[in-house]
Amino acid sequence: MKKDLRIAAINDLSGASRCSLTTAIPIISALGINCCVMPTALLSNHTGYDNYFFEDCTNQMEQFALNWKKMGIRFDCIYSGFLGCEKQIEIVGDFIRDFKEEHTKVVIDPVMGDNGEIYSTYTDKMCNEMKSLVAVADIVTPNLTEACTLCGMDYVGEHPDDAILELICRRICELGAKSVVITGCKDHHSVSNIVYENGKTVKYSSELIPKYFTGTGDTFASLISGLITIGKSVFEATDFATKFIHKCATYSYAIGQSVNEGIACERFLGLLNKEIIY
Repeated sequence: MKKDLRIAAINDLSGASRCSLTTAIPIISALGINCCVMPTALLSNHTGYDNYFFEDCTNQMEQFALNWKKMGIRFDCIYSGFLGCEKQIEIVGDFIRDFKEEHTKVVIDPVMGDNGEIYSTYTDKMCNEMKSLVAVADIVTPNLTEACTLCGMDYVGEHPDDAILELICRRICELGAKSVVITGCKDHHSVSNIVYENGKTVKYSSELIPKYFTGTGDTFASLISGLITIGKSVFEATDFATKFIHKCATYSYAIGQSVNEGIACERFLGLLNKEIIY
């Protein structure tokens, strides 16, 4: 029987929303992994709603790291998502330096923007500082907006050709990342995730759902983090994650679920448990 596996998931916690840590905890747990959470912010619900409560957790993050270090906790994977300020990026960089061991995987989801626009909370300096985390990542999972920002390119639009996507991936790897997965690349009929590792590029596609559900990127990054921790390659993990998210999104669309509610993955978590090798 394999040892108990543990992931440090660093992201915001949105109470009544299927995104960020609220998504990461059940997905990582269903893969048989102990999910240790470090909230970067507390929200009643995600910011796509008209009203929400928000509390910054920058000071608490340092206390989490300090106490985990005293406890001697060791991690098989460190997964970082939404970071709200320069200080939080610095804290995560220190956390990786303190807790990363030879076997520890680092997954960075650089949550900076979407649809060609950087989020209003992100400054140019923060975007540049995010490159320091990319430099120590085993896998980076940007959407196309974030990928273009990381490699210093103007946004290439919703439907870039394969050559442009490979160029973007190579430039991100030049920052230090070992593997890149650009998520949510759309054409008129499909949505694709593009994996680049060691000069090899593979595209994994599924049928485009008419609605874009909030939190899908968080679901994807959580799946990648969990699957590589149990021994899957980035290609195997992306293939599985693409199919899993399509199944959840198809169901959510069929039942008429609001896009703000995110994809209903709860009834499909049993599929994740089947991936565990005891």
